[in-house]
Amino acid sequence: MVIYLILGLLRKQHEMQIAVREKRAGGPVGDTLQGKTIFIMGFGNIGVHLASLLRPFGVKILATKRSWCKSDDESYTGNDINLVDEKGGHEDILKFASLSDIVVCCLAMNNETAGIVDNGFISSMRKGSLLINVARGGLLDYNAVVDNLRSGHLGGLGIDVAWAEPLDPNDAILKFPNVILTPHVAGATESSMRLRAKVVGDVALQFHAGKSLTGIEIVN
Repeated sequence: MVIYLILGLLRKQHEMQIAVREKRAGGPVGDTLQGKTIFIMGFGNIGVHLASLLRPFGVKILATKRSWCKSDDESYTGNDINLVDEKGGHEDILKFASLSDIVVCCLAMNNETAGIVDNGFISSMRKGSLLINVARGGLLDYNAVVDNLRSGHLGGLGIDVAWAEPLDPNDAILKFPNVILTPHVAGATESSMRLRAKVVGDVALQFHAGKSLTGIEIVN
C-alpha cells in the first residue's frame, strides 16, 4: 500500500484521470521512484518489510528506530540492517526528513509519537517532498499538513489512516489534487482475509482436539 500511494503521487494519479476525461493524451508527466531517498520513520516489522520491497526500485533508504542491535564490537548486526543505507535514532528524524524525497510514517501511536509530524517536522522536509502515513492518523498534525499542502511546501500526501474515520468527504484536505486517501484498507485483501480465516479455523480445530494453545494444555 505504501508503494501504491508513492507511485500514485509520483505519477500524478488524479491529474491522469482528469486527462482521460478531457481526452488529453501524453500528460501529465510524472516522476519515477528510482533514485529517490526514502525515510522510513519507525523501522519495526512493517518498516523492515517495506525496505525489502523498495530495494529493487534503486532507492536510498534512511531509517530510524528506538534502538538498533549491536554486537560486542559495536557494529550493527541483523538482516534488516543491510536494507538501510543510513541508520538513526529519534534525535535524527529532522535531519533525515531534510535529506529525503519521501517520508513514510510506520511508527506506533503513543504519548511520545502523537502529533510528531508537526509544522516543525514538515518544514524541515525538502520542498516538494512526499509524506506517506500507513500507521495511525494521530501521528500527523492536521493543521500543519493542510497549511503545508496549501503553501506548496508539501509536494503530496498519501494516507491510509485519517484523523477521524471515516473522514468527512467534504474535508478540506481532499480538495488538493496531490492527496491520495484510502479508507484504512492497507491490510485488507482477499488473500489476507483468507489467511485470517485459516488461522482462526486452525486454532478452533486445535481447541476441539484438546491440543496445547500458546503453551497451555486444554483439559476437557
